[in-house]
Amino acid sequence: MIELSRAVYDDIVYHAYGGGEAEVCGVLAGTHGTDGEPSVVTDTYQAENVADTPQIRYLIDPEEQFELIETIEGDGLDVVGFYHSHPTGPTHPSETDAARATWPDHSYVICALDGYPFVGSWRWRGDEEAFEQETVSVRSER
Repeated sequence: MIELSRAVYDDIVYHAYGGGEAEVCGVLAGTHGTDGEPSVVTDTYQAENVADTPQIRYLIDPEEQFELIETIEGDGLDVVGFYHSHPTGPTHPSETDAARATWPDHSYVICALDGYPFVGSWRWRGDEEAFEQETVSVRSER
């Protein structure tokens, strides 16, 4: 399970809408859940999509990703995973998403915009099982 604060959920959806026809992407930070504990996402860190075909792919520049991870760790947070959008669907990871996943036991959140926005999450297991869908919970902030 992954828990998103309302602000994080809104950040992901608004970032996705702001990308227009191009996929957007970023890093999720908070507390990385292990051993059945949920991951809790408190912050998003937007990244530039440097893919050659951003309408159907996303790619975070390795140097930018490294800098974002250093910032996240410097802020005392864990990398929980990554997010990106699918401006025209699907609502699940594509074959390319699975082929490019490199962080085992981390979450990959997708915001699909084909119709009403759908935010789903999958944990990459790093094996032939690839992605395992996880429950997304949105926490109201108090």
